[in-house]
Amino acid sequence: MKNPVKNLITWSHGHLITSPKSAFTLAEVLITLAIIGVVAAMTIPTLVANYQEKSWDTSATIFDRKLTEALKVMNTQSSLAGLGTTENFVEELSKHLKITKTCDNRHLTDCFSEEIIWGGEVVNINDLSQAKHFGQNEWDTNLVGVQIANGTTALIAYNPTESCKQDPYSNQVTGGNCLAIVYDTSGYKSPNTGAKDIRANGNVRYLDGADCLARIAGICISSIVPAGSTYMTYEECAGENATAPFDNTPAGEYARSFGIENCSWEQDYWAGAVRACGHRNKMIDFAGLAAIANEVYGTSGIGNEDYFSCSNGNCRKDSVLSSIGIPVTSGSSVAIWAKSFQDDAQGAHARWFGTNSTGTDYGNGDGYRASDYTYAICVAE
Repeated sequence: MKNPVKNLITWSHGHLITSPKSAFTLAEVLITLAIIGVVAAMTIPTLVANYQEKSWDTSATIFDRKLTEALKVMNTQSSLAGLGTTENFVEELSKHLKITKTCDNRHLTDCFSEEIIWGGEVVNINDLSQAKHFGQNEWDTNLVGVQIANGTTALIAYNPTESCKQDPYSNQVTGGNCLAIVYDTSGYKSPNTGAKDIRANGNVRYLDGADCLARIAGICISSIVPAGSTYMTYEECAGENATAPFDNTPAGEYARSFGIENCSWEQDYWAGAVRACGHRNKMIDFAGLAAIANEVYGTSGIGNEDYFSCSNGNCRKDSVLSSIGIPVTSGSSVAIWAKSFQDDAQGAHARWFGTNSTGTDYGNGDGYRASDYTYAICVAE
C-alpha cells in the first residue's frame, strides 16, 4: 500500500502574492462621524418634534371625541342644559366620562399645571377662578379642574344661559356651546403651551386673571363709560381752588387724586369719565385706541395719532365696536376719550370712528371736554 503523497509547497519569497488592501485613516473616520453627527443634529429634533405634534394631535382628537360623545348622551338624557353651576355639570359629566379627580376654583393647580404658555405669554393658573377669566363674563360660573383617566387634565366652565339649551332629538348636537374648556393632552408634562399640548374649544376667548369686560387687541377692558352719563362740575374739580369760574383753574386735591390737573367751568364729561374709571391712568391711551382702530377697519397701519380713510367706502366693522360695549348706529360716527390731554381746560384727546375713516381730535368737537357724546374705555392696569 502506497503512502499518500502530500503536495509539498515550498514557500519562498517569490511565491508570496501581495494583494492591495484598503483602510480608513483616523482622520477619515473622525470626519465621517462628524458628518453623521451633524446630520443627526439636524434631523432628529425635527423627527422628534413631528412625533410630538402627531402625539398631541392624536390625544386631542381622542379626547374631543370622547367628550363629544359624553355631551351627546347627556343631551339625550336631558342632563346637559339648565344645570346652573360648573360643579353640577362636572358631576353629571363624570357619569359619562371617567374623571379621576376634581378640584374647585380655589385649588385648580391640584388638577392642572400651575403655569402655561398661552398666546406667547405666561398664564398663572392661580389667577383664574371663574368663567369670566375665559372671556365669558355673562356665564357667572366658577372654573373646575378635572383629571381624566387617560392622563388629560382640564379646566372647565359651564354655560348656564339659554344658549346652552339643546334639542335632545337632534343628531347634530355636540354640546360644545355649553362649556368653555382648556385641556392639557400631556397632563403635567412640558411644554404646557397653547396649540401644542394645551388645547381649548372656541368658547375660550382668552385666559386672563384680570376682570375683563371684554378683550381686544390684547387690551383688557374693565368697563365702558357711556357718553353723557357723568360729568364733573367746576366746584368738584376746583375744590379749595374754586373762585369765580374760569378755565384753567388748577384742580383741587379731590380732582388731582384722579390725575386731573386743571378745571373747566363747564360740565366736564372728560373729567367725569376719568372719575368713573378711577384714575386717568385707567383710561385707554392713544396707542390702545389705535390698536382698536386697526381691528375696526381691518388694517394694521394705523399709528397713535394717524388718520385713516377707506379706499372702498364703508369699511368700519360695527360688530367689533359692539363686542366691546360701544353701541354704533349705521352711518353715524362714534368717539372715544383718551387719557392724555394738553394743559388746557377745554380740550382732551379723543379718537373718532366714522363709517369710512378714523382720526384723532383735540379741543374741538369730539375732544371738547364738555362733549356729551364721547365714550370712555376703562382698562385694567
